[in-house]
Amino acid sequence: MKNTLLLFCFAITLSACQNKAINVEKTQVEPTNPEATEIWEPKPQIVSVDISTKIPSDAIVLFDGTNFNEWTSSIDSTTVKWILNGDKSMTVRDKTGDIQTKINFGSVQLHLEWRSTKEVRANGQNRSNSGVFFQNRYEVQILDNNNNNTYVNGQVGAIYKQVIPLVNASSATGDWNSYDIIYHEPKFDTKGNISKAATITALHNGVLIQDHVTIKGTTEYIGWPKNNAHKKAPIKLQDHGDNSGVSYRNIWVRELL
Repeated sequence: MKNTLLLFCFAITLSACQNKAINVEKTQVEPTNPEATEIWEPKPQIVSVDISTKIPSDAIVLFDGTNFNEWTSSIDSTTVKWILNGDKSMTVRDKTGDIQTKINFGSVQLHLEWRSTKEVRANGQNRSNSGVFFQNRYEVQILDNNNNNTYVNGQVGAIYKQVIPLVNASSATGDWNSYDIIYHEPKFDTKGNISKAATITALHNGVLIQDHVTIKGTTEYIGWPKNNAHKKAPIKLQDHGDNSGVSYRNIWVRELL
């Protein structure tokens, strides 16, 4: 009898809650004119795109093939020692070290184009290996994976050692590839603990390969990802140190709020 009474009381309470929810919904009157759901402010900023270069008007051009003015050596902050080519590209000079932007960035939209060597110099992780690092910590892998097997969380387009790309959209060996990457930086609380993880969306030659994936932390070669608090930091391009011969061109970035 006691159990029956408890069930009865519960049913009465549930019914009352449901009726209350229905009453709240009924008080939200649907607009009867289109103006009630129109928003006029603030107006989005106007951004144009250059017809010849395809670069947005609000972008920062990091490399147009004429100089290394926006870059510095990651080793000692000296002049970049990579090769500046006559075709408005640059090529990694083996064992001279990574290069990074002089400007520190947070969340960005990045466009860059890269090319592996036409000749096969090595296999696995040593074949035209480089990478683009966001905030000097989080790497999207660059590698010639054409007929070249390796671990899939380290193949071309991977968030290194973390997220396997959805597909391999590589151009033929020695042809140019493009990366268009949306990177949102991580957030940290006042105690330095991560409160919101970084995310990446990436397109390889116009094909979606990373779909708003969560970055677990730094992309370590050995060990687990780390999440030490940091502020804005450079974008870095890697010298893998194995005569990779990777070339880059047409690099620009848009800062995101």
